[in-house]
Amino acid sequence: MIMSTIVDNKYKYSELTGKIIGCALEVHKSLGNGFQEVIYQRALAIEMALQGIAFSREFEMQIFYKGYDIGTRRVDFFVEDKIMVEIKAIGNLEDVHLAQAINYLEAYGLEIGLLINFGSQSLQFKRVMKPGKSKPIKKSEKS
Repeated sequence: MIMSTIVDNKYKYSELTGKIIGCALEVHKSLGNGFQEVIYQRALAIEMALQGIAFSREFEMQIFYKGYDIGTRRVDFFVEDKIMVEIKAIGNLEDVHLAQAINYLEAYGLEIGLLINFGSQSLQFKRVMKPGKSKPIKKSEKS
């Protein structure tokens, strides 16, 4: 079953991200590729509501720099007050889109996000995680 491949317990909130991805797969299966992002956004909102997933659409979030409020950015979906979902409708996801999603996590102070692309022939998705703190090097580990 597809659900077993999209739920991976090594990821935080894996069950919820799996449900969101399942909703996106259903939308893509029904609509295919080739529509504008807003069409997929509306369809995904309907599908998540049908599946009982709590979310805010076009949620405006504050962005801070060193404690200073520097503006706002709307995230496509903010799911159950813990997961940012950014959607695209482009030919292929590229590293720049992943970097953008990671930056949003940092700016919003979130741990987990999803980047979903409806624009390719097959649905593309990436779980995005806030980069962990690097482990300090012990004196005995230096070369």
